Amino acid sequence: MATSKKAAPKKAAKKAAPKKAVKKAAPKKAAPKKAAPKKAAPKKAAKKAAPKKAAKKKSARKPNAAFLAPLTPSAELAAVIGSKPASRPDIVKKIWDYIKKQGLQDSKNKRMINADDKLKPLFGGKGQISMFDLAKVVSANVK
Repeated sequence: MATSKKAAPKKAAKKAAPKKAVKKAAPKKAAPKKAAPKKAAPKKAAKKAAPKKAAKKKSARKPNAAFLAPLTPSAELAAVIGSKPASRPDIVKKIWDYIKKQGLQDSKNKRMINADDKLKPLFGGKGQISMFDLAKVVSANVK
């Protein structure tokens, strides 16, 4: 008996719903077909195919020629790194070598560089500068 009561309301619900007029839909574009899964090639064939495909190597990064041009240091900078002309990256490396050799990097804040007697004229009389200002110091003291 319980099954007949449940079935009756379902039939009534279907009949009660009015049917809407069906509009003709525009023809749909065919969905792109998925490629069939490739079958695994025999191991011997895979070894032969591997040497033919050479992986593309990235070209070596070429530095800007302007950075490699030799620059003449000023008298204050020459006291720290020497008077020979050097490229901008070499000048910065030599300054860092001097800073590390003399222990001038601040112990609490490693971003700050403490000035000694040779670096104070380079730093514009300041006792301490940020490491990010080092490029400005180099630019101001080379020709």
